Amino acid sequence: MKVLYVTAECWPFIKTGGLGDVAYALPKALKKEGVDVRVIMPKYSNIPTYLKDKFKPVAEFSVKVGWRNQYCGIESMELDGITFYFIDNEFYFKRSDQPSIYGHGDDPERFAFFTNAVLAAIEKLNFYPDVMNLNDWHTGMIPLMLKENYGHLRKYKNIKTVYTIHNLQYQGIFNKEILGNIFDLSYDHFNNGDIEFYGNVNFMKAGIVFADEVTTVSKTYAKEIQTEFYGEGLDGLLKANAYKLEGILNGIDYDLNNPATDNAIFVNFDVNCIEKKLENKKKLQEILGLEVNPDIPLVGIVSRLTSQKGLDLINYMMPEIMSENLQMVVLGTGEHQYQSMFNYYNSNFSDKLSARITFDTAFAQQIYAACDIFLMPSLYEPCGIGQMLAMRYGSIPIVRETGGLKDTVMPYNKFTGEGNGFSFANYNAHEMFFTLQKAIKLYQDKNIWNNLIINAMNTDNSWKKSAQDYIRIFKSLIS
Repeated sequence: MKVLYVTAECWPFIKTGGLGDVAYALPKALKKEGVDVRVIMPKYSNIPTYLKDKFKPVAEFSVKVGWRNQYCGIESMELDGITFYFIDNEFYFKRSDQPSIYGHGDDPERFAFFTNAVLAAIEKLNFYPDVMNLNDWHTGMIPLMLKENYGHLRKYKNIKTVYTIHNLQYQGIFNKEILGNIFDLSYDHFNNGDIEFYGNVNFMKAGIVFADEVTTVSKTYAKEIQTEFYGEGLDGLLKANAYKLEGILNGIDYDLNNPATDNAIFVNFDVNCIEKKLENKKKLQEILGLEVNPDIPLVGIVSRLTSQKGLDLINYMMPEIMSENLQMVVLGTGEHQYQSMFNYYNSNFSDKLSARITFDTAFAQQIYAACDIFLMPSLYEPCGIGQMLAMRYGSIPIVRETGGLKDTVMPYNKFTGEGNGFSFANYNAHEMFFTLQKAIKLYQDKNIWNNLIINAMNTDNSWKKSAQDYIRIFKSLIS
């Protein structure tokens, strides 16, 4: 089985969020299951030089963008047994004035070029996949362009498409003039509603309508996005296409995130020696200037500091939280109001809270390894990775029951001892706080808490099952 995985970002080349992690980890897991999977993405100028120096030229050709023909180069590199292809055009992907890979005024043209380049590259590489796995709005027009421009070609006509929604909030909505100007398409699919969205063109809508299968990143999120609250204006479309919509939970890379081998943490440990986790806590308390005391529960937050992540709930309850017998460490950047809030409490409760308003991958790993409790009360969460990383490192998550948080965190049951965390149902600040109080109380019973740590660390959030679910979908399409 041959799969071409198409993505706008991929770790370690470039990453802005969860998509970058998935685009590396899922193909790696598919490869282990025997799939001939290859990844294709843009060659951004800010990919680290030590990686770009290993790229090898493969092909050069022209790509049609509206009435223009634009240069396209393809370079490749092998990593972890997987071939990665990079679409090269400095006009579109070299942005030294604004290093972010998204948010440019010509984004529709940049990703129209990427769309056409990917489809043309299939012939140039002589790699005709059975399935193209497309990701988020940047690739949403590919199923339509495949049908319009390549459907008549023998080697293309049997290619199936799986379109994966990582976050429905970002849909790629642009002025309808792009259809003629950069896609050289008629207005037929716009006029009949296939890609029209309140007078604009919607890349993600195109992906949903024209892909053979649509997936998203958790079972609960697949149900939620068919409702008005979570549907971002596409709930009706998703309900109409529910027959080809499936939620497949993301995983985490167990090789990269392994407390037994992680060089970023202070003391390595595993489920058979959880007492060593305590050494990480003591060291982090010392570094942060907090009281080094194993009996005080340490609560961690590693997050983008945005409303989506439930920070308004935390903000509302911070005076009460600071009155509890706990310590808190916060890592992340985001909206000014939340950065200011954590800086305020850092200044006024320095004996209880340490906030680092930055992005630091190594420090994040140290928080996962050191904390007793991991707080993640999201308003919505398609899948979430923080709660899975926390459990991998024996930190007990407190989450709101939404999306992938609901699918991965099983609430502690005091009668059976089962469960790997704590959860609350309603988006309510007091409900979150009561759940935190419950966890703090249980923390004092070391037998219960150690059992929770073992349950959390034994939870299987690896990519293996998810990869098998994707393979099942791929096989059903090509059969």
